[in-house]
This record gives sequence, C-alpha cells and structure tokens, in this order.
Amino acid sequence: MRIIRLGSTNLEVSGVSFGALPIQRISMEQATLILRRAYEGGVNFFDTARGYTDSEEKIGAALSGVRDKIIIASKSPAKDGNGVTSDIDKSLAMLKTDYIDVLQIHNPKTMPFPDDGTGRYEAMLKAKEAGKIRHIGFTNHRFDCIEQAAKSGLYEVIQYPFSILSSQQEMDFVSRCRDLDIGFIAMKALSGGLVRHIPAAYTFMRRFENVVPIWGIQKMEELEQFLTLEAAPPAWDAAMQAQVEEERKELNKNFCRGCGYCLPCPEDIAVPMLARMGLFLARGPWKREVTPEAQAKYANADNCTNCGQCASRCPYELNPAALVKEHYTYYKQFVAEKQAAGEI
Repeated sequence: MRIIRLGSTNLEVSGVSFGALPIQRISMEQATLILRRAYEGGVNFFDTARGYTDSEEKIGAALSGVRDKIIIASKSPAKDGNGVTSDIDKSLAMLKTDYIDVLQIHNPKTMPFPDDGTGRYEAMLKAKEAGKIRHIGFTNHRFDCIEQAAKSGLYEVIQYPFSILSSQQEMDFVSRCRDLDIGFIAMKALSGGLVRHIPAAYTFMRRFENVVPIWGIQKMEELEQFLTLEAAPPAWDAAMQAQVEEERKELNKNFCRGCGYCLPCPEDIAVPMLARMGLFLARGPWKREVTPEAQAKYANADNCTNCGQCASRCPYELNPAALVKEHYTYYKQFVAEKQAAGEI
C-alpha cells in the first residue's frame, strides 16, 4: 500500500483511505466486515464526522482493537467552543479511543480563528493540549474559505472537494498546500457517486503526490475495486484523459454534488437526491429509485414553495429548488416510459 505524508502532521496515511460517511446507511454487521477488510487490505486512514449519525460508533466497534495501527479524522460542526468540546468528547466515546488524530471544523460559514468570539479555535487548542486531539483541520466546500484557511497558518490539514472535475485553480491550490506543507484531504472524489470512470478517477488522484483521497465506501465490492487498483495502478493515458473530458462535459458546474447542506427542507423534500436525479438515473442503479415506495417518497417535490432556504445554504451557490423542479419533471417522464415498456 502506497503511503502519503499528510503535510506537517507527519502522519503517514494509506494511498487508499476510507471515507466513512456511507457506512451510516448500512448495518453494524456489514460495516464491521467492510472496515475490517479495509484494515486487512492495508487501509490505515478513516475519515468520519460527528454528524454522520452512527459512523463513528461503527468504526469504534470494528477497529478499536487496532487503534494504535490506524489514523482517525473526525469533524465537529459546532458553532461555539462549548459545542466543539462536547463533540470531541462524544466522538471519543463513540470511537472507543482517548484521542483523535485530526479534528476538523466541519464546513463552517466563516473560518474559525483565535479571538473571533466563538471560542471554537480556542477549544481545539485546549483539546490538543489535553491530548484529546493531535492535529487541527478545516473542511469546507467554498474555495474562498479554504484559501483563507491555507493563508492563515492556523490549520495543519484542509479537506475540500477534489476530483477529475476540478478546475485548474483548484489543482493549483493543491500545489500551494504542498508548498505550505498543509495536508490535503480530497472529499467528493467521485462527485457524490456520479463519476463513472473509477480507474480514471483513481489514477487522476495519484498524479498529485500530496492528495489523500477518501473514497466513500458503502459496499464490499467498492472497497475491493480500490484495493485492486492500488495493487496494480493503471497508467495515465490518452484514453483516461478522454474519459475525464467526457465526465467534465456531462457534469458541468451546475450539478448537485449531494452534500446535503441544503437540508432540512420545510416541505421534507429529498433535495440532494432530486436535484441530481436525472444524472443518477443515467449513471446509477435506477431500479431502486422507481419502486412504488421511492415514487411516494419523491412525490412531495411538487410541494416546493421556492422559499429559498436551500439556495441560501448551498455551498456551490446553486438554485436547488430549480434543479429539483427540472429533475423531478424528468423523473416522472422516466417512470412513465419505463412503465409503458413494462420494465417496472
């Protein structure tokens, strides 16, 4: 397994690292099997968050016995110092550990800094002094925020969406992080599951020696695919470059990454899924999205009042309500065509 140095932390993390958001959707038994297989396959870095429901608990249950051999990053979305302290203590309990290797402030609207009035940065420093956390990190979906964090010198690790869809500006930022010795964790490496060309996505990441991609794993076959790619890395070639251009053409900037920060919706609309439903139906396992139960779940999309709450929260400055309307119209047409063809 390839090892990547995580900036000035000097943590040596595995080239295939584990994004643990998706395991909140599977059972404890399934998660345990996948997490242990990941560890046995050479994965030593697991990224989770206080907000990922039972993800931390599953990591603690599966891997507490090998705690000294793995590296754990978690996150706090708290808006004040007391909240950060409370989140750290809860994370430690769920993870069954007495320290977190990297604690990240989770997608704040503004970057925490000392004496900003919130007490968040001070709480992280205090936790670090107490040995509860070892390194301080920052996650965000807004480019201006991560630029500010990098320039501040306050953060040892930055986590930001990075994939084959990233711009030259974002690639240049990765290089700046390398030069500043800031660890760079790439979230949304498959753009919320919409990127189809997995080998190309994997090989693209290997071109950046300081990038630690955390692949979101929910199924054993997904994990095995990345372990296989790591064992025998394909070479970057013209065919892969063509696949990247295809993905960039089809997934332009006006698409929902499925991050979920638009929620909650006052009408209980499944905004992150519906705002990209057309893309998902074309690229993913569509049959589970057109069952009678799924159709009933998505039907309240027609109840959208255009209140603007989702748009105000979207870190990509999209109009989620407009995307929901567009994609739900397509969804209903798709269902009707499949019913007429006898496929559902």
